[in-house]
Amino acid sequence: MDNPILALLASRRSVKPDKLKSPGPTPSEIETILTIASRVPDHKKLAPWRFIVFEGEARARLGEIIAEACIAEEKEPPSEVRLAMERGRLMRAPLVIAVVSRIVAQRGAPEWEQILSAGASCFNLCLAANAMGYGTSWITEWIAYSDRVRAALGLADNERIAGFIYIGTPAERPEERERPDLAAIVSRWRG
Repeated sequence: MDNPILALLASRRSVKPDKLKSPGPTPSEIETILTIASRVPDHKKLAPWRFIVFEGEARARLGEIIAEACIAEEKEPPSEVRLAMERGRLMRAPLVIAVVSRIVAQRGAPEWEQILSAGASCFNLCLAANAMGYGTSWITEWIAYSDRVRAALGLADNERIAGFIYIGTPAERPEERERPDLAAIVSRWRG
């Protein structure tokens, strides 16, 4: 492809969080990534999303909270192996950014459009990091739905996690995967 933007879009792949290593984005790259993440369709200019950046030791501190939430919320006591995994959950990549979807009560701006805007923000964040050569993984996992984790992150009642975006240098090139045949997913309405 002659167009580098189309080539990026046609070839981008998610990279599993445990396959992301240092270095991660620099502070100025993070600012650029977040600026691009905020350049999405936003009906009524509500900015129905916000970002929480986890880097350095903040990832490990949240890991302790995640392990405590796991102990409190699981029906069966979690094993030490599970707790170690939970403590290290955000340590899998050098940078993790939570995209928080926040619903703003506004006439003419349906909740669904605001949620879609937050999703678009997640993907723009991934694309910006990918364009800089970083790998990304957009996931939620159980922690996005944990009341204890939500409270620790200071989420309000009108907020929820749209995704945790893990960012780092890919340790290996991700495998290509088949995409659906367009004939199976595209129809043309003719009235």
